Amino acid sequence: MNRLPIIALDFNSSHQAVEFLSVFEGHMNVKVGMELYYKEGPAMIARLKDMGHSIFLDLKLHDIPNTVKSAMTVLASLEVDMLNVHAAGGSTMMTMALEGLDKGTPVGMTRPSIIAVTQLTSTDQQQLQKQQLIERTLEQSVLHYATLTKQAGLDGVVCSVHESSAIRDSCGDQFFKVTPGIRLLDGQLHDQKRVATPQDAKVAGSTHIVVGRAITEAPDPVAAYLQIKELWEGSNE
Repeated sequence: MNRLPIIALDFNSSHQAVEFLSVFEGHMNVKVGMELYYKEGPAMIARLKDMGHSIFLDLKLHDIPNTVKSAMTVLASLEVDMLNVHAAGGSTMMTMALEGLDKGTPVGMTRPSIIAVTQLTSTDQQQLQKQQLIERTLEQSVLHYATLTKQAGLDGVVCSVHESSAIRDSCGDQFFKVTPGIRLLDGQLHDQKRVATPQDAKVAGSTHIVVGRAITEAPDPVAAYLQIKELWEGSNE
């Protein structure tokens, strides 16, 4: 998947998603999550592909290894560009997810990228310790999951911008660091707690950014997208 910002299509119908995308021109990177995929299924993926968009299918698989392997074998046939699992499922589950993806990728096609969720951007230190009973810091937990993910052979992780730099130092520049929770400087936090601007993400070493409501709920979604794209691409300067 190229490095354009990924727009989270957090809609509950294909009509809403297609109507939203109709105001944009050219190729886009889009994320299809549980809400839209569970409502519309593979037909939604096929429609987005016909429109020429690259797709990150964000289903966060987390189950016993054989089940995840079988699911990935099926999902590979959709020919999306990137999929994910939960790193908390463990090394064996991640390795078997990759095996399933390899097995299901049609002959002659490139295997989709596969990444693992570390800690959600809605998770903070208090939740980590009191509800997950993890006594390490949030950054230590995320870095541990990232290391396991790389050892399992996956292409990268989903993490917040606040951990991107440490993951870059530990796992390298080419290891994907896909960061949601992207907001403009004066944007609302909504239900996310660890957020950052596009410039923050680039400086920290994120390789991809995922942007949802900052674009989809903006008065002018195209203008918001172009502003975020410019900040993301220009923050090397």
